[in-house]
Amino acid sequence: MVLALTTPLSEVLRTTKDHIAVLASMNLRTVGDLLLYLPRSHEDLSQILTLADAPLGEKVSVRGTIGQLKMVRIRGGKYLVSTTFTDSEGATTEVIWFNQPHIKRMLPDASEVVLTGKLIEKSYHLQMQSPQFEIAGSRPLVHAGRLVPIYPQHDLINTKWLREKMTLIKDAIDLIPETLPQEVVTDENLLPRRDAVRALHFPTDPAHVEQAQHRMAFEEMYAVQCAALKRKRSWQGKHREGLGIAMDASLIKAFFASLKFQPTNSQKIAIYEILRDMEKDVAMSRLLEGDVGSGKTLVAVAVMATVLKAKGQCALMVPTEVLARQHAETVSRLLLNFHDFLSHLPRVVLLTGSTPSADAQAIKRGLVDGTVDIVVGTHALIEEPVQFRALRLVIVDEQHRFGVAQRERLKDKGNPHFLAMTATPIPRTLALTAYGDHDLSVLLEKPGRRKVIRTKVVAPGDRRTVELFIDKEIAEGRQAFVICPLIQGSDADGLEDVKNVEEEAKRLRAEFPRRTVSMLHGRMLAKEKEEVLRQFKDKKSDILVSTSVIEVGIDIPNSTIIVIEGAERFGLAQLHQFRGRVGRSDHQSHCFLFATTPEQARSPRLKAMEKYDSGFELAEIDLKLRGPGELFGLRQSGLPDFRFPHLFAPEFIVRARRAAEKMMGVEAGRGA
Repeated sequence: MVLALTTPLSEVLRTTKDHIAVLASMNLRTVGDLLLYLPRSHEDLSQILTLADAPLGEKVSVRGTIGQLKMVRIRGGKYLVSTTFTDSEGATTEVIWFNQPHIKRMLPDASEVVLTGKLIEKSYHLQMQSPQFEIAGSRPLVHAGRLVPIYPQHDLINTKWLREKMTLIKDAIDLIPETLPQEVVTDENLLPRRDAVRALHFPTDPAHVEQAQHRMAFEEMYAVQCAALKRKRSWQGKHREGLGIAMDASLIKAFFASLKFQPTNSQKIAIYEILRDMEKDVAMSRLLEGDVGSGKTLVAVAVMATVLKAKGQCALMVPTEVLARQHAETVSRLLLNFHDFLSHLPRVVLLTGSTPSADAQAIKRGLVDGTVDIVVGTHALIEEPVQFRALRLVIVDEQHRFGVAQRERLKDKGNPHFLAMTATPIPRTLALTAYGDHDLSVLLEKPGRRKVIRTKVVAPGDRRTVELFIDKEIAEGRQAFVICPLIQGSDADGLEDVKNVEEEAKRLRAEFPRRTVSMLHGRMLAKEKEEVLRQFKDKKSDILVSTSVIEVGIDIPNSTIIVIEGAERFGLAQLHQFRGRVGRSDHQSHCFLFATTPEQARSPRLKAMEKYDSGFELAEIDLKLRGPGELFGLRQSGLPDFRFPHLFAPEFIVRARRAAEKMMGVEAGRGA
C-alpha cells in the first residue's frame, strides 16, 4: 500500500475498532497525525546481555530461547504462566508472568526471544518476573537492542503498541513537510523536520535524539512567538491619527508632588515607558509586572491622569467585585488631591454584575456622553451595551484571569491603548512566551520601607507553639488569615488529610473561644464575600479562614499573620501571592507555611520561601522545579503544553523570539 500523510489509520493499522476509536479521541486519525505523536523520552536498551553478565535487580535485556509455557490457576481465580529461558551460553533462568494468560497464546513454545526486565535471585535460583518480550526474528528489534522511545500512554494505547505501529508507517516520514523557513533552519543550525521525526521514533544515538528534541522544541517555541507577534500586530492595527497622547512631564511631576511619599525609580521608569508608548499613533500593548506591594496601582493612576488631561476616558477591568471596589476607592483617593491639574474632579464609577440596574444604566449613559472619566469593573465592562465616547486606555489587572477573546472585544469599543498588570512574578523570558504580544515593564522595588515578612515552614508537631503565638498577636490587636486548599472535607485519594475551610473554622472557634472566626470561599455570593471582608477590615473578626479567593489584591493593613495550610499543594508564586496579603503596615508580619507531613516540612522548595523575599527569585526556582505550565496563572493565559519542557531555557526562548521577529519583518517587507 502506498502511504500518504492523509491516509486514515483505519486503512493502515491492523488493529481493532476500539483502538481506532481511542486514537481518534487523541486526535490521531491519519498517518501524519501518528508520526507527529512524539515520544516523551527514550530508554537505552541497546545492550543485549547474557545471564552471566546481567546485574541483579537492574532492568536488562537478554536474548535466548524459551521452553514450553505452562499455565496454572492460582488463588483468587488468577493465572500464572511460567517457562524456562536459556541464553546463548546455555545459562538458564525461570520466567513467570502473573495474571497474563494471553502470554500463553502469544508466545509459541521454543521461540527465540528478547526478554526485558529485572533478574532476581529467588530460592537460590535466577528468576525474571513479568518481563516484556519480543520474538527475535529476521526483522530488526523494536522493543530492545536500541534506544527505545517511550510514548505518552492512553487507555488501550500503550507505549509498546505505539512502537510496533510506528514501524508500519515508517516510510511516510519522508513525506513530512518542513514547517520552518529554510533561513531559520540554516541560521539556527537545526535538523530538517523529517530527520528530527525519524530520529525521535527510530534513534541511533543519544546525541541525535537531543538534536531532534531541540529542533522540535524550537519549532514549538517559534510558533508561539510568531502567534504572539501576530496578535500584537493585529491589536495595534494600522497607524491612526489622534490615537497618540502627548507625554506631559509637568503633569507627572505635579502628580508625584500630590503624594505623601516618593515613588520608586522602577515606578518612574515604568510610567515613562508606558507614556512613551502612548505617544505613538498605534495602540500600545504592554504588560506591567510587579511583585506584591510594588505599587502597580500608582503607575496606573499616573497614566490615567495623562489620558484624562487629553480628554480621554479610561477603563480598569479586574477579576473580582471585591478587588474592583478596592481599586475604585484607591484611584479616587489618589486623584482627589490632584484634580486642580486636570481642570475638573474626575468622575470615577464602579460597574459590576451586582450594580443595581438603574445605577448601571446611568453609568452607561455617562460613558457615552463623556461625563464618566474612569470606570472600574469586572468583565461586565466588555458586555455589548457598554459603549464609550472616547475610550483611550484600557487597563486589565491580573490578565491571566481573562481570555484573549475578552480582550479583543475591548478593541471594538474604541481601539484603545492597552495595559495589562500582574502581581504574579514571571521570569522575563517566560513572560516573552506567556505574554509575548506585550512589551514589558517591570517594578523591581517596593515603595516605602516595609518590613520583610518573617516566613517559617512549620511541621505538624509544632502547630501548638505557632497557635499560641497567633493568640498572643491577636491579643495585641492584630488579625490573622488562615488559607486552606479545600472548602469542604473530601474522601478522594490524597485529600483525606488536606485541611478545609469549614472544618478548620470550626476547630479554630473551639481552639480560640475568645476570638471571632469568620469564613470566606468561592461558593459564597459576591455580596456575602464583600460583607465578610468588610467586617474583617473593620476588625469585627480576628481570624479569617479562606480558600485562595483572597490571593489577589486584598488590602487589610491590620492583618499581620497569614497561615497557609497544606502549603506543599501550592506553587511558590502562589504562596508568595498569599504572603503578600500581610506586611501592609508598620507592624511586623509573619507567614507560617504548614506542611501536611514532617517530610514535606523539610522540602527545599518550601524552605525557599524562608530564604527569598523576592517573587522574581521564587518564580525562577518554580520554573526550574515545576516547569512552565505549572507556574501559577499561566495555564489560563493560553500557554501550550510543551512536549519538551526541559528545553525551556532563557537563551532558547530569546533565539526563537529573534527568529520570529526577523522572519515577520521579512514578510512585512514583502507585503509592502
